[in-house]
Amino acid sequence: MKTLLPICIAWGALLAIAPVLTQAEELPKIPAAHETDSRVQADGKGWRLDKAKITDATRPRVLLIGDSILNGYLKTVSAALEGRAYVDAWVNPYNQSTHLNKLLGEVLAHGPYDVVHFNMGLHGWQEGRIKEGTFEPLTRGYVEVIKQKLPKAKIIWASTTPVTVKGKPAELSPEINPTIIEHNKMAAKVMKELDVPVNDFYELLAAKLEWARGDQFHWTAPAYKLLAEATVAQVLKALPAKAGQ
Repeated sequence: MKTLLPICIAWGALLAIAPVLTQAEELPKIPAAHETDSRVQADGKGWRLDKAKITDATRPRVLLIGDSILNGYLKTVSAALEGRAYVDAWVNPYNQSTHLNKLLGEVLAHGPYDVVHFNMGLHGWQEGRIKEGTFEPLTRGYVEVIKQKLPKAKIIWASTTPVTVKGKPAELSPEINPTIIEHNKMAAKVMKELDVPVNDFYELLAAKLEWARGDQFHWTAPAYKLLAEATVAQVLKALPAKAGQ
Protein backbone atom coordinates (compact mmCIF):
# COMPACT_ATOMS: atom_id res chain seq x y z
CA MET A 1 0.00 0.00 0.00
CA LYS A 2 2.85 2.37 0.88
CA THR A 3 4.46 1.66 -2.50
CA LEU A 4 1.28 2.60 -4.36
CA LEU A 5 0.83 5.95 -2.57
CA PRO A 6 3.52 7.91 -4.47
CA ILE A 7 2.22 6.45 -7.72
CA CYS A 8 -1.33 7.55 -6.93
CA ILE A 9 -0.16 11.05 -6.03
CA ALA A 10 1.84 11.34 -9.24
CA TRP A 11 -1.09 10.08 -11.31
CA GLY A 12 -3.42 12.56 -9.64
CA ALA A 13 -1.04 15.42 -10.42
CA LEU A 14 -0.86 14.31 -14.05
CA LEU A 15 -4.64 14.23 -14.32
CA ALA A 16 -4.82 17.72 -12.83
CA ILE A 17 -2.59 19.24 -15.51
CA ALA A 18 -3.93 17.12 -18.37
CA PRO A 19 -6.62 19.67 -19.37
CA VAL A 20 -3.92 22.38 -19.56
CA LEU A 21 -1.72 20.20 -21.75
CA THR A 22 -4.66 19.34 -23.99
CA GLN A 23 -5.61 23.00 -24.33
CA ALA A 24 -2.05 23.93 -25.32
CA GLU A 25 -1.98 21.20 -27.94
CA GLU A 26 -5.30 22.31 -29.40
CA LEU A 27 -4.55 26.04 -29.66
CA PRO A 28 -5.34 27.19 -33.19
CA LYS A 29 -2.34 27.92 -35.38
CA ILE A 30 -2.43 31.51 -36.62
CA PRO A 31 -1.80 31.61 -40.39
CA ALA A 32 1.00 33.75 -41.79
CA ALA A 33 -0.24 37.20 -42.81
CA HIS A 34 0.56 38.95 -46.08
CA GLU A 35 0.15 42.55 -47.23
CA THR A 36 0.00 43.12 -51.00
CA ASP A 37 0.41 46.91 -50.78
CA SER A 38 4.15 47.64 -50.79
CA ARG A 39 3.57 51.02 -49.14
CA VAL A 40 2.42 49.54 -45.83
CA GLN A 41 4.72 46.62 -45.14
CA ALA A 42 5.75 45.47 -41.67
CA ASP A 43 8.23 47.79 -40.01
CA GLY A 44 10.35 45.67 -37.67
CA LYS A 45 10.00 41.97 -36.86
CA GLY A 46 7.09 41.42 -39.24
CA TRP A 47 3.54 40.07 -38.86
CA ARG A 48 3.25 37.61 -35.99
CA LEU A 49 1.72 36.60 -32.68
CA ASP A 50 4.29 37.09 -29.91
CA LYS A 51 3.51 35.32 -26.65
CA ALA A 52 5.12 36.03 -23.29
CA LYS A 53 6.60 33.16 -21.32
CA ILE A 54 4.32 32.60 -18.33
CA THR A 55 5.91 31.59 -15.03
CA ASP A 56 3.27 33.00 -12.66
CA ALA A 57 -0.28 31.88 -13.43
CA THR A 58 -1.72 34.55 -11.11
CA ARG A 59 -0.27 37.47 -13.07
CA PRO A 60 -2.69 39.23 -15.45
CA ARG A 61 -2.27 38.90 -19.21
CA VAL A 62 -2.52 41.70 -21.76
CA LEU A 63 -2.98 41.38 -25.52
CA LEU A 64 -1.86 44.27 -27.73
CA ILE A 65 -3.25 44.19 -31.27
CA GLY A 66 -2.03 46.48 -34.02
CA ASP A 67 -0.19 46.89 -37.29
CA SER A 68 3.43 47.91 -37.88
CA ILE A 69 2.97 50.89 -35.55
CA LEU A 70 2.73 48.38 -32.70
CA ASN A 71 6.29 47.29 -33.46
CA GLY A 72 7.37 50.80 -32.54
CA TYR A 73 5.94 50.89 -29.00
CA LEU A 74 5.67 47.21 -28.05
CA LYS A 75 9.08 46.85 -26.39
CA THR A 76 8.59 49.93 -24.22
CA VAL A 77 5.12 48.84 -23.10
CA SER A 78 6.32 45.33 -22.27
CA ALA A 79 9.20 46.71 -20.20
CA ALA A 80 6.93 49.12 -18.32
CA LEU A 81 4.52 46.30 -17.42
CA GLU A 82 7.26 43.85 -16.42
CA GLY A 83 6.25 42.14 -13.17
CA ARG A 84 2.71 43.50 -13.40
CA ALA A 85 1.35 41.74 -16.47
CA TYR A 86 2.40 39.42 -19.26
CA VAL A 87 2.17 41.11 -22.65
CA ASP A 88 1.31 39.25 -25.84
CA ALA A 89 1.26 41.05 -29.19
CA TRP A 90 -0.58 40.29 -32.42
CA VAL A 91 1.05 42.41 -35.13
CA ASN A 92 -0.98 42.08 -38.32
CA PRO A 93 -1.93 43.86 -41.58
CA TYR A 94 -5.68 43.24 -41.49
CA ASN A 95 -8.61 45.60 -41.95
CA GLN A 96 -12.26 45.21 -40.98
CA SER A 97 -13.69 42.00 -42.48
CA THR A 98 -15.58 38.85 -41.54
CA HIS A 99 -12.31 36.96 -42.05
CA LEU A 100 -10.57 39.14 -39.46
CA ASN A 101 -13.36 38.66 -36.93
CA LYS A 102 -13.08 34.89 -37.31
CA LEU A 103 -9.29 35.04 -37.02
CA LEU A 104 -9.57 37.25 -33.95
CA GLY A 105 -11.48 34.53 -32.15
CA GLU A 106 -8.65 32.09 -32.88
CA VAL A 107 -6.05 34.53 -31.54
CA LEU A 108 -8.04 35.12 -28.35
CA ALA A 109 -8.01 31.37 -27.73
CA HIS A 110 -4.32 31.82 -26.85
CA GLY A 111 -5.42 33.71 -23.72
CA PRO A 112 -7.31 34.19 -21.56
CA TYR A 113 -6.51 37.89 -21.40
CA ASP A 114 -7.46 40.44 -18.77
CA VAL A 115 -6.96 43.43 -21.08
CA VAL A 116 -7.16 43.70 -24.86
CA HIS A 117 -5.79 46.91 -26.39
CA PHE A 118 -6.43 47.01 -30.13
CA ASN A 119 -5.81 49.22 -33.13
CA MET A 120 -6.36 48.77 -36.87
CA GLY A 121 -6.62 51.24 -39.72
CA LEU A 122 -3.43 51.68 -41.74
CA HIS A 123 -4.42 48.72 -43.92
CA GLY A 124 -8.02 49.68 -44.60
CA TRP A 125 -7.90 53.05 -46.34
CA GLN A 126 -7.27 51.64 -49.82
CA GLU A 127 -10.31 51.85 -52.10
CA GLY A 128 -12.29 48.63 -52.21
CA ARG A 129 -10.83 46.98 -49.12
CA ILE A 130 -13.83 47.77 -46.93
CA LYS A 131 -17.18 47.76 -48.70
CA GLU A 132 -19.31 50.85 -48.27
CA GLY A 133 -21.66 50.59 -45.32
CA THR A 134 -19.79 47.71 -43.65
CA PHE A 135 -17.16 49.58 -41.61
CA GLU A 136 -19.29 50.17 -38.51
CA PRO A 137 -21.01 46.75 -38.36
CA LEU A 138 -17.70 44.93 -38.92
CA THR A 139 -16.00 47.04 -36.25
CA ARG A 140 -18.89 46.37 -33.88
CA GLY A 141 -18.61 42.68 -34.67
CA TYR A 142 -14.89 42.77 -33.85
CA VAL A 143 -15.55 44.15 -30.37
CA GLU A 144 -18.39 41.68 -29.85
CA VAL A 145 -16.01 38.79 -30.60
CA ILE A 146 -13.77 39.99 -27.77
CA LYS A 147 -16.72 40.39 -25.42
CA GLN A 148 -18.00 36.92 -26.29
CA LYS A 149 -14.65 35.13 -26.01
CA LEU A 150 -13.42 37.12 -23.01
CA PRO A 151 -16.49 38.36 -21.09
CA LYS A 152 -14.40 39.56 -18.13
CA ALA A 153 -11.70 41.34 -20.15
CA LYS A 154 -11.31 45.11 -20.30
CA ILE A 155 -11.17 46.41 -23.88
CA ILE A 156 -9.35 49.53 -25.10
CA TRP A 157 -9.42 50.89 -28.65
CA ALA A 158 -6.58 52.99 -30.07
CA SER A 159 -7.36 55.28 -33.00
CA THR A 160 -5.32 55.12 -36.20
CA THR A 161 -2.27 57.37 -36.45
CA PRO A 162 -2.05 60.22 -39.00
CA VAL A 163 -0.69 59.67 -42.51
CA THR A 164 1.71 62.30 -43.79
CA VAL A 165 3.11 63.30 -47.20
CA LYS A 166 6.09 61.22 -48.28
CA GLY A 167 9.24 63.28 -47.77
CA LYS A 168 7.25 66.02 -46.03
CA PRO A 169 6.49 64.64 -42.57
CA ALA A 170 5.05 67.92 -41.27
CA GLU A 171 2.20 67.75 -43.83
CA LEU A 172 -0.85 65.50 -43.62
CA SER A 173 -1.54 63.43 -46.74
CA PRO A 174 -4.46 65.01 -48.64
CA GLU A 175 -5.15 61.69 -50.40
CA ILE A 176 -5.08 59.25 -47.48
CA ASN A 177 -5.49 61.11 -44.20
CA PRO A 178 -9.12 62.20 -44.77
CA THR A 179 -10.04 58.49 -44.94
CA ILE A 180 -8.11 57.87 -41.70
CA ILE A 181 -10.09 60.67 -40.03
CA GLU A 182 -13.39 59.31 -41.31
CA HIS A 183 -12.61 55.76 -40.21
CA ASN A 184 -11.52 56.99 -36.78
CA LYS A 185 -14.77 58.91 -36.49
CA MET A 186 -16.89 55.85 -37.35
CA ALA A 187 -14.89 53.60 -35.05
CA ALA A 188 -15.17 56.11 -32.19
CA LYS A 189 -18.95 56.07 -32.65
CA VAL A 190 -18.98 52.28 -32.26
CA MET A 191 -16.74 52.44 -29.18
CA LYS A 192 -19.05 54.99 -27.56
CA GLU A 193 -22.03 52.73 -28.22
CA LEU A 194 -20.23 49.73 -26.72
CA ASP A 195 -18.69 51.69 -23.82
CA VAL A 196 -15.09 50.98 -24.88
CA PRO A 197 -12.42 53.45 -23.67
CA VAL A 198 -10.38 55.25 -26.32
CA ASN A 199 -6.60 55.69 -26.50
CA ASP A 200 -6.45 58.53 -29.02
CA PHE A 201 -3.25 57.85 -30.96
CA TYR A 202 -4.36 60.17 -33.74
CA GLU A 203 -4.75 63.21 -31.49
CA LEU A 204 -1.42 62.53 -29.78
CA LEU A 205 0.58 62.45 -33.00
CA ALA A 206 -1.42 65.03 -34.98
CA ALA A 207 0.17 67.57 -32.63
CA LYS A 208 3.65 66.10 -33.23
CA LEU A 209 3.89 65.72 -37.00
CA GLU A 210 7.56 66.72 -36.86
CA TRP A 211 8.12 63.30 -35.29
CA ALA A 212 6.91 61.49 -38.42
CA ARG A 213 9.63 59.51 -40.19
CA GLY A 214 8.86 60.78 -43.66
CA ASP A 215 7.68 57.53 -45.29
CA GLN A 216 4.01 58.53 -44.78
CA PHE A 217 3.10 55.91 -42.18
CA HIS A 218 5.81 55.36 -39.58
CA TRP A 219 7.29 57.46 -36.79
CA THR A 220 10.50 58.24 -34.94
CA ALA A 221 11.46 57.12 -31.43
CA PRO A 222 9.93 60.11 -29.55
CA ALA A 223 6.55 59.40 -31.16
CA TYR A 224 6.62 55.74 -30.25
CA LYS A 225 7.63 56.66 -26.69
CA LEU A 226 4.56 58.89 -26.49
CA LEU A 227 2.29 56.11 -27.75
CA ALA A 228 3.87 53.66 -25.31
CA GLU A 229 3.30 55.96 -22.34
CA ALA A 230 -0.33 56.48 -23.29
CA THR A 231 -0.83 52.73 -23.74
CA VAL A 232 0.77 51.85 -20.42
CA ALA A 233 -1.42 54.40 -18.63
CA GLN A 234 -4.57 52.96 -20.19
CA VAL A 235 -3.59 49.35 -19.51
CA LEU A 236 -2.65 50.00 -15.88
CA LYS A 237 -6.00 51.67 -15.37
CA ALA A 238 -7.73 48.57 -16.76
CA LEU A 239 -5.71 45.95 -14.89
CA PRO A 240 -6.94 44.43 -11.61
CA ALA A 241 -6.10 46.75 -8.69
CA LYS A 242 -3.10 44.81 -7.27
CA ALA A 243 -1.48 44.36 -10.68
CA GLY A 244 -1.85 48.04 -11.54
CA GLN A 245 -0.19 49.29 -8.35
